[in-house]
Amino acid sequence: MSAVARPEFAPPADGTVRGACPHDCPDTCAMLITVKDGRATKVAGDPDHPFTQGFLCAKVNRYLERTYHPDRVTTPLRRVGPKGSGRFEPITWDAALDEVSSRLSAIAKGPHGPQAILPYSYAGTMGLLQAQSMDRRFFHTLGASKLDRTICSTAGMEGMRMTVGANMGADGEGVAASDLVLLWGTNTLTSNPHLWPFVLEARAKGAKIIAIDPIRTRTAEQCDEWIAIRPGTDAALALAMMHVLFAEGLADEDYMTQYTIGADQLRTRAAEWTPARAATITGIAAERITELGRQYGRAKAAFLRANYGLQRHYGGGMAMRTIACLPAVAGHWRRPGGGVQLSTSFGFRYNNAALERPDLSPPVRTINMVRLGDALTMPDAGTGGPPVQALVVYNSNPAAVAPDLGAVRRGLAREDLFTVVLEHFITDTADWADIVLPATTQLEHWDVHFAYGHYQSTLNRPSIAPVGESLPNTEIFRRLAARMGLTDPCLADDDFTLIRQALDTPHERMQGVTFERLLEHGWVRLNVPRPFLPYANGNFPTPSGKCEFYSERLKERGFDPVPTYTPPRELPETAPELAKRFPIVLISSPRHKFLNSTFVNVRSLRGDAEPEVVVHTADAARRGIVDGMTVVVANDRGHFRATARVGDSVRPGVAWAPSVFWTKLSRDGRNANDTTSQGETDMGGGAVFYDNLVEVSPAD
Repeated sequence: MSAVARPEFAPPADGTVRGACPHDCPDTCAMLITVKDGRATKVAGDPDHPFTQGFLCAKVNRYLERTYHPDRVTTPLRRVGPKGSGRFEPITWDAALDEVSSRLSAIAKGPHGPQAILPYSYAGTMGLLQAQSMDRRFFHTLGASKLDRTICSTAGMEGMRMTVGANMGADGEGVAASDLVLLWGTNTLTSNPHLWPFVLEARAKGAKIIAIDPIRTRTAEQCDEWIAIRPGTDAALALAMMHVLFAEGLADEDYMTQYTIGADQLRTRAAEWTPARAATITGIAAERITELGRQYGRAKAAFLRANYGLQRHYGGGMAMRTIACLPAVAGHWRRPGGGVQLSTSFGFRYNNAALERPDLSPPVRTINMVRLGDALTMPDAGTGGPPVQALVVYNSNPAAVAPDLGAVRRGLAREDLFTVVLEHFITDTADWADIVLPATTQLEHWDVHFAYGHYQSTLNRPSIAPVGESLPNTEIFRRLAARMGLTDPCLADDDFTLIRQALDTPHERMQGVTFERLLEHGWVRLNVPRPFLPYANGNFPTPSGKCEFYSERLKERGFDPVPTYTPPRELPETAPELAKRFPIVLISSPRHKFLNSTFVNVRSLRGDAEPEVVVHTADAARRGIVDGMTVVVANDRGHFRATARVGDSVRPGVAWAPSVFWTKLSRDGRNANDTTSQGETDMGGGAVFYDNLVEVSPAD
């Protein structure tokens, strides 16, 4: 039985319900939903939550418009037009389940077996139930191919893991105690806004706030200084900063002796990276690099907030590993407000194995989601094994967000590909579906959440009944499993059982995080001090128990065991012939009022906006581009049209296309991902969205 159907926990007709923001953001806000006559009338941030502090972002403030949007999919749909036309007719749930189950069963029993079925999902919701529970059990039991979910964060996560042992960093609640804040590759006001009040508190106490970014973002404009680094050269800057720390006696020798391994090897490597050498690579003056190293070394509790954009190039894993060494060299882990944060996610130790049941799966192939275009267009699925004959998409919109969209569209257009999409709207991907199944939004289902920007666990209770005939993802997969005759008892577990299974863990940090406390309070802090200083006294979750400047694990995998600079594949110095034709590096980080491709169809957020590309004044002048002109951004992979915005808010040689527009809402049916590649990062198999050389030209 779906948990939403349990009468004792039915949504109230009137009152206030505690929930959680489900979207792919570090802040994982605790929400309060006001309900009147069974309809949600207001969403607000919980003022008692230590990180949410009573406010929501510009996007989630509009969540009711999304939930009650007139274009919401509220009944199952069957395609009646050509693939890609977005033409459907409503059908019953029985008819939809019959068609999906019969088609998947036929493929599973066919000559290629169940590995010809590929699930494709990511972080359209971050809730453990609706993102990674019953769906995984269903596909594992079926014996479908597995998906390596790498598109966002795996390179940086691996870099952190190889250095500090896990993707678990400094506590954002401690930032107010920082005396220097480096916002490195992060547009905090857009992608992590609830950290900003802590940053402002640190500034009020005297801390300097510095943005390191190729783009002068909304955040950089509010900082004390913007350091305009060349894309993908972050490791070179970090090594030169360490050069200064060692050369000028600013390293914390005691911390390194007690809590690190490989200090001598790192010292030798950093000696090679003079500020003058790094200046030629990063585009930052040697004098400024020297001063930045001194500022970092003289600070007592420097907070370094890195974000995932800086690892979206070929050397991204090594870049994050190199940056992650800085607080151990300077000893900033010792004090509140010090350290590095890429994520706090490893602090949460839910029982994911109980939720996902990987033990149910036979040995099957794994397809990297970055290579979806290859998987759908190559006979061997681009990775070996049978061709993909069925694609089941949920919590994602790959026809807008996947790299190399031209290849993805060619694959989705295959007449022999059976595509099922679980969605709220007819997105770019849903246009290609054979069957669309209506999914609930966060206001309509149960879920439990971790965070990757703080250390509070959060429960989401449904505040309203499902809109129309929509169902939670968990219930859809329960019904599919039953219709296909899959009989493992775990495939019938209701959502309350799933929540309790997720919380059934002996890990020390999860002690006190119970279903009962979550029901009562809505959120519960992990069993850690406030602020949490994970590595003040070492205790790194590495094989050595120390911060590993020298990594034997990386050496065994063929990497340099000591931090180094691994350049992007598409820079003038690494691809000179390509750069002659396509001399500009394109970055396509999120637009302020979009979250990847979510919210793009909410008119109050999109307004009259169309795809834009920001071009430096000097680059524009050489190309005859003026502000407001329609331009074409192109390379050998594809192209898209955009409106040029000319100015000095990007480095010369860099262009920025705020993303991710639905292609159906753009002027030419394309977006920035028509130019991105299916290449992978050095470690973690991540996407290289910003390792992307293009040319920008006036449109015909």
